[in-house]
Amino acid sequence: MSTPSSPASSATPLMALSPLDGRYAAKVAALRPLLSEFGLMHRRVQVEIEWFIALSDAQLDGFAPISETGRALLRGLIANFSADDAQAIKDIEKTTNHDVKAVEYWLKAQLAAATSHPELKAASEFVHFACTSEDINNTSHGLMLKAARAEVLLPAIDRIIAKLTGMAHGFAAVPMLSRTHGQTASPTTVGKEIANVVARLQHARTRIADVKLLGKMNGAVGNYNAHSVAYPDKDWEQFSRQVVEGALGLTFNPYTIQIEPHDYMAELFDAVTRTNTILIDFSRDVWGYISLGFFKQRLKDGEVGSSAMPHKVNPIDFENAEGNFGLANAVLSHMSQKLPISRWQRDLTDSTVLRNMGVALGYAVLGYDSLSRGLDKLELNTDALAADLDGAWEVLAEAIQTVMRRHALPEPYEQLKAFTRGKPMTRELMQGFIANLALPQSEKDRLLAMTPGSYIGRATALAARI
Repeated sequence: MSTPSSPASSATPLMALSPLDGRYAAKVAALRPLLSEFGLMHRRVQVEIEWFIALSDAQLDGFAPISETGRALLRGLIANFSADDAQAIKDIEKTTNHDVKAVEYWLKAQLAAATSHPELKAASEFVHFACTSEDINNTSHGLMLKAARAEVLLPAIDRIIAKLTGMAHGFAAVPMLSRTHGQTASPTTVGKEIANVVARLQHARTRIADVKLLGKMNGAVGNYNAHSVAYPDKDWEQFSRQVVEGALGLTFNPYTIQIEPHDYMAELFDAVTRTNTILIDFSRDVWGYISLGFFKQRLKDGEVGSSAMPHKVNPIDFENAEGNFGLANAVLSHMSQKLPISRWQRDLTDSTVLRNMGVALGYAVLGYDSLSRGLDKLELNTDALAADLDGAWEVLAEAIQTVMRRHALPEPYEQLKAFTRGKPMTRELMQGFIANLALPQSEKDRLLAMTPGSYIGRATALAARI
């Protein structure tokens, strides 16, 4: 059997090595212009241009401030950066065998071609002035993550939080039997269990949003060596801070080796991992509730649940979410553990790993998408919830023994343990036990009126408050 190998066939989604660029390409499309190699090139161009413009304003001998029309032309290269521009840089890289140097040469070519602005060509040697490649790379990665977080990750998480908050409020008063260790336990409400997840996600979301994205532009080993020998009287640290924070909108890191040490990346990726872990937990719980019949799933015309069993409606969205969150966390965890480690002042092991930011976050986005789709299909089955509660009168043993304790009846826990443990309980049995207790009639009446469905404590209020 031959293997397809033509360039045409290898370019189709069916031939993609990663499902993120094949089967699931449409679902992660928002990340592609931000975290792809195109996205990295785009940000490198941005950083090089903003550094160049800032240098022109620094009152350096030999470099006058660029005219307003010249600045507009330069920033137009950022705003209008295209796939053709990225390919042109890639073609230069075939000669340089260095991706950042290829960006420098491409930009110098753009300045030379701007014949109406001879000031740009005249100053072209200030492109990449005193920079090491990592001055450009680390700030570019920061900009990539800034955009991905603001435009894709947080909006996806916010959609899930909003959907779950609505469910928490809508189902705040719908009673549900709890299960601890897989066994029947004190009742709760559907809304309260969802509110628990919302509270966790809100905290996790804040941790993602609050990570400061760092950047440095301090030369080959972090000491402004080349900068200082060229212009010894310039305050290069303050200048770099202005570029990193003012022009690029990142947070300046004053202490680095050749690379920005990536601790903030580890913090960010760990925060995303924590969020994904919460959603794995939730996906598994919903999967279980569907299995118990607490939730039904809306049917879709033409959809097949099993190739052999026609009756099946599988919880595939929650299974897909769980699997993709697991993949995301595996890559994110490796990145957070590996990236802060660099031999001496620099090794290159971070470079190849950083090219997988889109892979890690792509699987996370795919998980968010699957979970959102699954939530949109859910319908609450109140009959199943009620039947489950009605078959678990033993859960009132906690309430009864606690009231007995209040009134100092002898051995309340032990009495209820002997009466209920391992035995089927019914309304009649529980109410018969209550009727024989030496309690005030008002307390008896309150306990006799209680059902598993009404024994929910403050669950409704807690759910409604989230």
